[in-house]
Amino acid sequence: MESAEKQVQLSLLLVDDDKELCGMMKEFFAEAGHRLDCEHDGRRGLASAASGTYDLVILDVMLPVIDGFTVLQHLRRRKDLPVIMLTARVQHQDRILGLNSGADDYLLKPFDPDELLARIRAVLRRSDTESWKGSTDLTIGDIRIDGSTREAWAAGSPVVLTEMEFALLEILMRSAGRVVSRDELTLALFERKAAPFDRILDVHVSHLRKKLEGGRGLIRTIRGVGYVFARAA
Repeated sequence: MESAEKQVQLSLLLVDDDKELCGMMKEFFAEAGHRLDCEHDGRRGLASAASGTYDLVILDVMLPVIDGFTVLQHLRRRKDLPVIMLTARVQHQDRILGLNSGADDYLLKPFDPDELLARIRAVLRRSDTESWKGSTDLTIGDIRIDGSTREAWAAGSPVVLTEMEFALLEILMRSAGRVVSRDELTLALFERKAAPFDRILDVHVSHLRKKLEGGRGLIRTIRGVGYVFARAA
Protein backbone atom coordinates (compact mmCIF):
# COMPACT_ATOMS: atom_id res chain seq x y z
CA MET A 1 0.00 0.00 0.00
CA GLU A 2 2.83 2.42 0.82
CA SER A 3 4.50 1.95 -2.56
CA ALA A 4 1.18 2.60 -4.30
CA GLU A 5 0.82 5.89 -2.40
CA LYS A 6 4.31 6.95 -3.43
CA GLN A 7 3.59 6.22 -7.08
CA VAL A 8 0.56 8.51 -7.17
CA GLN A 9 2.04 11.35 -5.12
CA LEU A 10 1.56 14.72 -6.79
CA SER A 11 3.99 17.62 -6.61
CA LEU A 12 1.98 20.85 -6.41
CA LEU A 13 2.74 24.56 -6.06
CA LEU A 14 0.35 26.97 -4.35
CA VAL A 15 0.99 30.68 -4.95
CA ASP A 16 -1.06 32.66 -2.42
CA ASP A 17 -0.22 35.44 0.03
CA ASP A 18 -2.58 34.03 2.67
CA LYS A 19 -0.06 32.18 4.83
CA GLU A 20 -2.74 30.68 7.05
CA LEU A 21 -4.49 29.19 4.01
CA CYS A 22 -1.18 27.87 2.70
CA GLY A 23 -0.48 26.18 6.01
CA MET A 24 -3.88 24.50 6.04
CA MET A 25 -3.56 23.40 2.41
CA LYS A 26 -0.06 22.03 3.03
CA GLU A 27 -1.43 19.91 5.87
CA PHE A 28 -4.47 18.81 3.84
CA PHE A 29 -2.41 17.68 0.83
CA ALA A 30 0.17 15.97 3.03
CA GLU A 31 -2.63 13.91 4.63
CA ALA A 32 -3.82 13.02 1.11
CA GLY A 33 -0.32 11.79 0.22
CA HIS A 34 0.81 14.74 -1.90
CA ARG A 35 3.55 17.36 -1.66
CA LEU A 36 2.58 21.04 -1.69
CA ASP A 37 5.08 23.89 -1.85
CA CYS A 38 3.99 27.48 -1.26
CA GLU A 39 5.09 30.90 -2.47
CA HIS A 40 3.55 34.13 -1.22
CA ASP A 41 4.12 36.67 -4.00
CA GLY A 42 3.84 36.62 -7.77
CA ARG A 43 7.53 37.03 -8.61
CA ARG A 44 8.66 34.12 -6.42
CA GLY A 45 5.70 32.05 -7.55
CA LEU A 46 6.58 32.54 -11.23
CA ALA A 47 10.23 31.67 -10.61
CA SER A 48 9.35 28.49 -8.73
CA ALA A 49 6.73 27.39 -11.25
CA ALA A 50 9.02 28.01 -14.24
CA SER A 51 12.08 26.31 -12.78
CA GLY A 52 10.43 23.51 -10.79
CA THR A 53 9.08 20.10 -11.76
CA TYR A 54 5.53 20.48 -10.51
CA ASP A 55 2.54 18.54 -11.80
CA LEU A 56 0.24 21.55 -11.39
CA VAL A 57 0.17 25.12 -10.06
CA ILE A 58 -2.63 26.57 -7.92
CA LEU A 59 -2.50 30.31 -8.49
CA ASP A 60 -4.32 33.07 -6.62
CA VAL A 61 -5.41 36.12 -8.61
CA MET A 62 -4.66 38.80 -6.00
CA LEU A 63 -0.94 38.59 -5.26
CA PRO A 64 1.67 41.13 -4.13
CA VAL A 65 4.49 42.25 -6.49
CA ILE A 66 2.96 40.59 -9.60
CA ASP A 67 -0.74 39.68 -9.84
CA GLY A 68 -1.90 36.19 -10.74
CA PHE A 69 -3.02 37.09 -14.28
CA THR A 70 0.44 38.42 -15.13
CA VAL A 71 2.14 35.41 -13.54
CA LEU A 72 0.00 33.10 -15.67
CA GLN A 73 0.72 35.00 -18.90
CA HIS A 74 4.48 34.84 -18.30
CA LEU A 75 4.31 31.19 -17.25
CA ARG A 76 2.42 30.23 -20.41
CA ARG A 77 5.27 31.66 -22.52
CA ARG A 78 7.77 29.42 -20.74
CA LYS A 79 6.08 26.05 -20.28
CA ASP A 80 2.78 24.20 -20.66
CA LEU A 81 2.03 23.53 -17.00
CA PRO A 82 -1.54 22.91 -15.79
CA VAL A 83 -2.85 25.85 -13.74
CA ILE A 84 -5.95 26.22 -11.58
CA MET A 85 -6.70 29.80 -10.54
CA LEU A 86 -8.18 30.80 -7.20
CA THR A 87 -10.14 34.01 -6.93
CA ALA A 88 -12.21 35.80 -4.33
CA ARG A 89 -13.59 38.04 -7.09
CA VAL A 90 -17.13 37.11 -7.99
CA GLN A 91 -17.29 39.23 -11.15
CA HIS A 92 -17.81 37.08 -14.22
CA GLN A 93 -15.24 39.02 -16.26
CA ASP A 94 -12.47 38.25 -13.77
CA ARG A 95 -12.96 34.53 -14.26
CA ILE A 96 -13.07 34.95 -18.04
CA LEU A 97 -9.83 36.96 -17.88
CA GLY A 98 -8.17 34.09 -16.03
CA LEU A 99 -9.26 31.61 -18.70
CA ASN A 100 -8.18 33.95 -21.47
CA SER A 101 -4.76 34.15 -19.82
CA GLY A 102 -4.41 30.37 -20.12
CA ALA A 103 -5.85 28.87 -16.92
CA ASP A 104 -7.16 25.31 -17.19
CA ASP A 105 -9.81 25.81 -14.51
CA TYR A 106 -10.76 28.23 -11.74
CA LEU A 107 -12.24 27.97 -8.27
CA LEU A 108 -13.92 30.67 -6.22
CA LYS A 109 -12.81 31.42 -2.65
CA PRO A 110 -13.75 30.24 -0.12
CA PHE A 111 -13.54 26.69 -1.42
CA ASP A 112 -13.73 23.11 -0.18
CA PRO A 113 -10.25 21.50 -0.21
CA ASP A 114 -11.80 18.23 -1.38
CA GLU A 115 -13.29 20.03 -4.39
CA LEU A 116 -9.90 21.56 -5.18
CA LEU A 117 -8.27 18.12 -5.06
CA ALA A 118 -11.03 16.72 -7.30
CA ARG A 119 -10.45 19.50 -9.83
CA ILE A 120 -6.69 18.92 -9.75
CA ARG A 121 -7.23 15.24 -10.52
CA ALA A 122 -9.66 16.08 -13.34
CA VAL A 123 -7.19 18.50 -14.96
CA LEU A 124 -4.32 16.04 -14.70
CA ARG A 125 -6.35 13.11 -15.99
CA ARG A 126 -6.88 14.98 -19.26
CA SER A 127 -3.19 14.49 -20.06
CA ASP A 128 -3.50 10.72 -19.61
CA THR A 129 -3.12 9.30 -23.12
CA GLU A 130 -4.69 6.06 -21.93
CA SER A 131 -8.09 7.77 -22.26
CA TRP A 132 -7.96 6.96 -25.99
CA LYS A 133 -5.97 3.75 -25.71
CA GLY A 134 -5.64 1.90 -28.98
CA SER A 135 -6.12 4.95 -31.21
CA THR A 136 -3.64 7.76 -31.80
CA ASP A 137 -3.64 9.44 -35.20
CA LEU A 138 -6.84 10.99 -36.49
CA THR A 139 -7.30 13.18 -39.56
CA ILE A 140 -10.43 15.04 -40.62
CA GLY A 141 -10.01 17.34 -43.60
CA ASP A 142 -6.77 19.23 -43.05
CA ILE A 143 -6.83 18.86 -39.25
CA ARG A 144 -4.71 16.06 -37.80
CA ILE A 145 -4.05 15.05 -34.22
CA ASP A 146 -1.75 12.50 -32.63
CA GLY A 147 -3.11 11.27 -29.30
CA SER A 148 0.17 9.63 -28.30
CA THR A 149 2.22 12.83 -28.55
CA ARG A 150 -0.64 15.29 -27.92
CA GLU A 151 0.25 17.20 -31.10
CA ALA A 152 -2.02 18.84 -33.67
CA TRP A 153 -1.61 20.15 -37.21
CA ALA A 154 -3.78 22.35 -39.44
CA ALA A 155 -3.09 22.22 -43.19
CA GLY A 156 0.27 20.58 -42.43
CA SER A 157 1.43 23.27 -40.00
CA PRO A 158 1.82 22.47 -36.28
CA VAL A 159 -0.65 24.14 -33.94
CA VAL A 160 0.37 24.81 -30.34
CA LEU A 161 -2.49 23.78 -28.03
CA THR A 162 -2.80 23.72 -24.27
CA GLU A 163 -3.64 20.38 -22.68
CA MET A 164 -7.25 21.53 -22.25
CA GLU A 165 -7.54 22.62 -25.89
CA PHE A 166 -6.11 19.33 -27.13
CA ALA A 167 -8.47 17.30 -24.96
CA LEU A 168 -11.43 19.32 -26.22
CA LEU A 169 -10.37 18.97 -29.85
CA GLU A 170 -9.83 15.22 -29.46
CA ILE A 171 -13.33 14.70 -28.05
CA LEU A 172 -14.95 16.76 -30.80
CA MET A 173 -12.98 15.13 -33.62
CA ARG A 174 -13.68 11.61 -32.40
CA SER A 175 -17.36 12.56 -32.34
CA ALA A 176 -17.23 14.37 -35.71
CA GLY A 177 -20.67 14.92 -37.22
CA ARG A 178 -22.40 14.36 -33.88
CA VAL A 179 -23.48 17.15 -31.57
CA VAL A 180 -21.63 16.85 -28.27
CA SER A 181 -23.68 18.47 -25.51
CA ARG A 182 -22.28 21.01 -23.08
CA ASP A 183 -23.04 18.61 -20.23
CA GLU A 184 -21.15 15.80 -21.95
CA LEU A 185 -18.12 17.99 -22.63
CA THR A 186 -18.06 19.51 -19.15
CA LEU A 187 -18.34 16.08 -17.56
CA ALA A 188 -15.54 14.68 -19.73
CA LEU A 189 -13.20 17.63 -19.28
CA PHE A 190 -13.92 18.75 -15.72
CA GLU A 191 -15.71 15.74 -14.23
CA ARG A 192 -18.63 17.87 -13.09
CA LYS A 193 -21.97 19.04 -14.46
CA ALA A 194 -22.22 22.25 -16.45
CA ALA A 195 -23.43 25.23 -14.42
CA PRO A 196 -26.04 27.53 -16.04
CA PHE A 197 -23.80 30.61 -16.29
CA ASP A 198 -20.38 28.93 -16.39
CA ARG A 199 -18.54 30.11 -19.52
CA ILE A 200 -15.33 28.14 -19.02
CA LEU A 201 -16.19 25.73 -21.85
CA ASP A 202 -17.12 28.56 -24.24
CA VAL A 203 -13.80 30.31 -23.64
CA HIS A 204 -11.78 27.17 -24.40
CA VAL A 205 -13.83 26.54 -27.56
CA SER A 206 -13.19 30.14 -28.61
CA HIS A 207 -9.43 29.72 -28.15
CA LEU A 208 -9.48 26.47 -30.12
CA ARG A 209 -11.38 28.05 -33.00
CA LYS A 210 -8.93 30.94 -33.27
CA LYS A 211 -5.97 28.56 -33.43
CA LEU A 212 -7.48 26.12 -35.93
CA GLU A 213 -10.17 27.54 -38.06
CA GLY A 214 -9.33 30.78 -39.80
CA GLY A 215 -13.02 31.40 -40.38
CA ARG A 216 -13.72 27.94 -41.83
CA GLY A 217 -16.43 27.02 -39.32
CA LEU A 218 -14.99 23.65 -38.29
CA ILE A 219 -16.44 23.78 -34.78
CA ARG A 220 -20.08 24.79 -34.93
CA THR A 221 -22.23 25.94 -32.05
CA ILE A 222 -25.63 24.31 -31.71
CA ARG A 223 -27.37 26.93 -29.62
CA GLY A 224 -28.71 25.63 -26.34
CA VAL A 225 -27.23 22.17 -26.92
CA GLY A 226 -23.48 22.04 -27.51
CA TYR A 227 -20.88 21.82 -30.29
CA VAL A 228 -20.19 19.71 -33.36
CA PHE A 229 -17.00 19.20 -35.34
CA ALA A 230 -17.92 19.30 -39.02
CA ARG A 231 -17.03 16.23 -41.03
CA ALA A 232 -14.82 16.69 -44.09
CA ALA A 233 -16.83 17.34 -47.22
